[in-house]
Amino acid sequence: MDTNAAIEVKELVVKYGQKVAVNYLSFQVPMGTIFGLLGPNGAGKTSTIKAIIGLVEKESGTVRVLGRDAASDLAWIKSNIGVVPENPALLDSLTPNEFFELVASLRRMKDTNRIKSLVDAFEFREYLDTPIASLSMGNKQKCAVIAAIMHEPKILILDEPFNGLDVRSVKIFKDIIINHVKNGGAALFSTHIMDVAERICDRVCIIDNGMKVAEGSMQELKETIQGSTLEEIFLKATHMEKEIDEVVKALSS
Repeated sequence: MDTNAAIEVKELVVKYGQKVAVNYLSFQVPMGTIFGLLGPNGAGKTSTIKAIIGLVEKESGTVRVLGRDAASDLAWIKSNIGVVPENPALLDSLTPNEFFELVASLRRMKDTNRIKSLVDAFEFREYLDTPIASLSMGNKQKCAVIAAIMHEPKILILDEPFNGLDVRSVKIFKDIIINHVKNGGAALFSTHIMDVAERICDRVCIIDNGMKVAEGSMQELKETIQGSTLEEIFLKATHMEKEIDEVVKALSS
């Protein structure tokens, strides 16, 4: 076991009936790292994240968070992670203020000053007493982000975390993630936005059909896969480059 690992995934298999969503996947997220988990739609990214946070049962393999087994220490693990899922499940009948109070109570937070600071940072104060059900997609995402990071978790697990956010909020949240890692935390970051991943990730794991097809720093991936950008590397690693060229040529003819 790597004592410096925030997250360890080893030989992970996740199935839905006969469909294999994650196929013997292994990677480590070191502390002090933003680790990108990238792949096409249906590649197994969200299933991997759900297995880490205990939302789906793994078929086999091991998942450890801060050295603890995710299956047996889930309550402790949840107190040390902050999760922004691809489709946040918020309590629509509550207002954001009520939702934050509930989350703070579950997290046993005594000091709510950080919540106030985050609310102001994301310009969210005017929506605190509005029912969540009536919020826009972007403001629901802000609500999910604030709830995920209010307790200053050691590990952030982020699945398309910028969905619906305006440019200002994206910049603030990116800076929060970067500062979190600089201060010794870690982030597992899944996105389809290649240029964002290229700019902020220290290391990247690309998966396709549930399997790892490439992993490394940007420099390592550029050397092994021969691409000048993460987008080029991604398309080559997932064997999509030739297919896209043929589709574009057909549309242009």
